[in-house]
Amino acid sequence: MHWRKIIPWSMVGFRALLGPAMAGAAWGMTAPESWLGAMIAAGLASDVYDGILARRWQTDTSALRVADSAADTVFYLGVLAAIVERHWPALHERLWLLAALLVLEALRILFDWMKFRRMASYHSYAAKAWGLLLAAATIALLCFNRAPWLMTAALVWGILCDMEGLAMSALLPHWTHDVKSLRRALELRRQFPAQVLQVNDQ
Repeated sequence: MHWRKIIPWSMVGFRALLGPAMAGAAWGMTAPESWLGAMIAAGLASDVYDGILARRWQTDTSALRVADSAADTVFYLGVLAAIVERHWPALHERLWLLAALLVLEALRILFDWMKFRRMASYHSYAAKAWGLLLAAATIALLCFNRAPWLMTAALVWGILCDMEGLAMSALLPHWTHDVKSLRRALELRRQFPAQVLQVNDQ
């Protein structure tokens, strides 16, 4: 495999491994919370640059995009496990928001699998903003035990992102990657009948 393919795949794999590592460090080890914050920052950096490099090197295949979305899920479940262990009261106060987010995440994965037979990979603007907000909220809570309001904002924004993702999946007739907004999904939906007619005419 060419190194231009290996590097983005390695960054995705690194992030997938980082999630369980964070959970283990928080639960089974006496790792300083600064380490956990550094791991979150490393995971965020890999999430940003794997896509940038893959697109620049034209190695951003559908398989890589799906793996990227799966790695994000594993990574943030590890982050959640670390917060449960170290700062459960902050989550307990927001339990209904957390439950709603987890239910919507599960519904999204199930719906996408039933419709497309794979995970969605929209990488929308809202989802990118959520990643940054979630990283800031978790680092502030884990490393400094501050700004719990950021966690509330992150959970609410995550719920809105999942609702947008579900709406996109309902609108799009087939699996489509890098759909940046619900408006773009609507545009693609309107274009689809015309594309079908062109194919039939040929």
